[in-house]
Amino acid sequence: MNEIGEGRGGAGAATGPAEVAGQYANRVVVEARDLYRTFSDVEDREIHVLRGLNLRLVAGETVAIVGPSGAGKSTLLHLLGGLDRPTSGSVLLSGRPIEGLPDEAIAALRNRYVGFVFQFHHLLRDFTALENVMVPQLIAGTEHPEACERARSLLDQVGLSERTGHRPAELSGGEQQRVAVARALANEPPLLLADEPSGNLDTATSEVLHDLLFELVERHGSAFAVVTHNRRLAARASHVLELTEGRLRPTGSDAV
Repeated sequence: MNEIGEGRGGAGAATGPAEVAGQYANRVVVEARDLYRTFSDVEDREIHVLRGLNLRLVAGETVAIVGPSGAGKSTLLHLLGGLDRPTSGSVLLSGRPIEGLPDEAIAALRNRYVGFVFQFHHLLRDFTALENVMVPQLIAGTEHPEACERARSLLDQVGLSERTGHRPAELSGGEQQRVAVARALANEPPLLLADEPSGNLDTATSEVLHDLLFELVERHGSAFAVVTHNRRLAARASHVLELTEGRLRPTGSDAV
């Protein structure tokens, strides 16, 4: 099975994000169709990373993507989120094909529909936690007071209401990643992508972050795809897919 998307529907929240969750409930949030990605090495030889890959996620669905290093997992996330372009095939974000769009249009689409959490937080070091979470909203055109209010709400949801004025260097690694999660959800995106989000954290802090991610995904009704080598994190997803030979294959119960 190379296509996922007939599973669970979206889960709404009781307040606030419920309207957004309801807007995308049971809708296909992201779809990859016959996706190929080829790179050239230093000797100009072609390296085929993705080979006709298909994937479909609906709102509220969670998928863990596993596989050996170098299999193309991060490449796949970059393509799904519009950070890279496929060699051939297509990616649709909330039904909108992104191939052929200029970079500026893809950036605007990505800012509205996709939230990213990477292994390293990539916070703006001279900005406070509050300001970091406000930035995506301000780029999207949200008025400053509304962006500030939502940033405070999100930081409260990730347990950092007392740290809003702290800069990244004044926060622990786990706190920095929680700010990154809040920032990823700033524009209430229907799609959340995470690439080894707890890879730089100790076991105890990782478990706290995993709990937080799944709690917030359920609350906000986002589709969630996470690349991970962490078996405990992968096991929490509704589907676990292995990227091998350029295609996604189900593992465990998904293989039945």
